[in-house]
Amino acid sequence: MVASEPSPRSIVVVTEGGPHIWAIVNALADHVGPVSVILETPESKKRLLLGRARRQGWISAIGQLGTMVLTRLGKRFFAGHAARLIAEEKLETEPRRGQTVIHVPSANGPECLKEIANLKPGVVLLAGCRLLSKDTLAKMPCPVLNYHAGIAPKYRGMNGGYWALASGDQGNFGTTVHLVDAGVDTGDVLKQARGRPKRGDTIASYALRQAAFSRDFCVEAVSDALAGKLTTIDPGLPSKQWFHPTIWFYLWTGLTRRVW
Repeated sequence: MVASEPSPRSIVVVTEGGPHIWAIVNALADHVGPVSVILETPESKKRLLLGRARRQGWISAIGQLGTMVLTRLGKRFFAGHAARLIAEEKLETEPRRGQTVIHVPSANGPECLKEIANLKPGVVLLAGCRLLSKDTLAKMPCPVLNYHAGIAPKYRGMNGGYWALASGDQGNFGTTVHLVDAGVDTGDVLKQARGRPKRGDTIASYALRQAAFSRDFCVEAVSDALAGKLTTIDPGLPSKQWFHPTIWFYLWTGLTRRVW
């Protein structure tokens, strides 16, 4: 009797979703193996605003909300540019037929942990979801990685690609996959990719551009985790957390530096 090959351990991606995330998910499915997506419900704008107001003050919170609204409008206005980017880079930005998608209220909730326990994954990749608590992380049954759209630790937090460009640091327009700890993008770095925005790219399309040049190293990082061969690197960079730009900073930087 010939022994059967052990079935490959699955990959779980925890996310709020978005076209750039599906580009990563589909690349993983093509090159590594089956992917189950746990889709959390985004926080309400009201709760998000109140949380930022507590941490940063109402002026900053309202200014950031203004940029978020403008960015959403910009995605509609620049939809043609995004479509060309997707076509040129051959990104698959929608879930495929038959894709396993599990809906949960929060990545930090018991429902998410229950689904992960049932799936028995070999690796969990976070990509645009809530910050996990120490308690949630302690209950994870496998390595937990994070796909971060910025070069960590220099551009931790929100809009890492935008902040690199707005800071005149074009060489650090990139992404990071790192191990997850209880901090904001503070875990040990596994892999980083750097690229360049192209003409017409804005804060509304940077994430798609970053996903285009980051698919391969996401595949490598997840493959390494499944093989038990994770190796960390030291980027040798300062650490700073960034937030959404305020509407007045965003407009000033766009007009004076042409970084939109």
